[in-house]
Amino acid sequence: MVKPSPPEFLRPYQPHLRYYLIDEGRYTDEELGLRQTPLSGVFSIEQASKDRRSLQQAVDRIVAIIQADPDKDRIDKIITRWLKRHLQRLGAGINLTELNSLMEDRDMLAENLENWAKKERQEGRQEGRQEGEQLGTEKTKRATARNLIKLGVLSDEQIAGVTGLTVDEVRALHVEDPH
Repeated sequence: MVKPSPPEFLRPYQPHLRYYLIDEGRYTDEELGLRQTPLSGVFSIEQASKDRRSLQQAVDRIVAIIQADPDKDRIDKIITRWLKRHLQRLGAGINLTELNSLMEDRDMLAENLENWAKKERQEGRQEGRQEGEQLGTEKTKRATARNLIKLGVLSDEQIAGVTGLTVDEVRALHVEDPH
């Protein structure tokens, strides 16, 4: 049905669509800031989604745009619904069930975004601690193995059993640190 020339009996059913292409990627932050339309606000939010502070500024901007629009109730409802889905896709992990209106619930959203940022920072710190502990443990294992190799009393298999390293890792330490 979409081919250039469908059979005659299908032509009445062939879709005739018109569209207006808006290439979001062609707009810079400055250009979006000059346009006070709900769509430019949506684009701003999408571009700011990686940084919580920018995201909050973009939300504040779109709220101002909505408030200035004559059909603000309808636009607020549509953009609020879209923003909730957008934040879920980002994996925000924040409770948005009470968010019904960007204009009325902006402070609640700001608090949720801040809590999300705090949670991410806390998770990042915890991840860093775990990586540091793991790295420290590996260094300790290797240092212990080197000391045991220097003593020359245990076999590579025994050193591997004591330190938790593999036999190959112990043998590699012999090459790194020949005694």
